[in-house]
Amino acid sequence: MGTAMTVRLPEEKHRRLKELAIRRHTTLNRLIDEMATMLLAENDAETRFLLRVQSGKGKRERGLELLAKAKGGE
Repeated sequence: MGTAMTVRLPEEKHRRLKELAIRRHTTLNRLIDEMATMLLAENDAETRFLLRVQSGKGKRERGLELLAKAKGGE
C-alpha cells in the first residue's frame, strides 16, 4: 500500500473524475494513480529530450555534414 494523500478539488471536478473512473471500471484512487504515472512519464521524456538537446549544442556543423552524407552528397 502506498502513502495517503489528501487533495482538495472543486466538487464538480471530483464528480467528473468519479464518473470517469466508473466508466473505466476502476476506482478513483487507481484513476488518479494512473494520471500521476502519465504525468511523471511525460516529465521524464521531457527531461531526456532536454538533456539530448543540451548534449547536441555546438554540433550543428557536424549534424549538417552527416545529413549531407546520408543524402549522398559530400
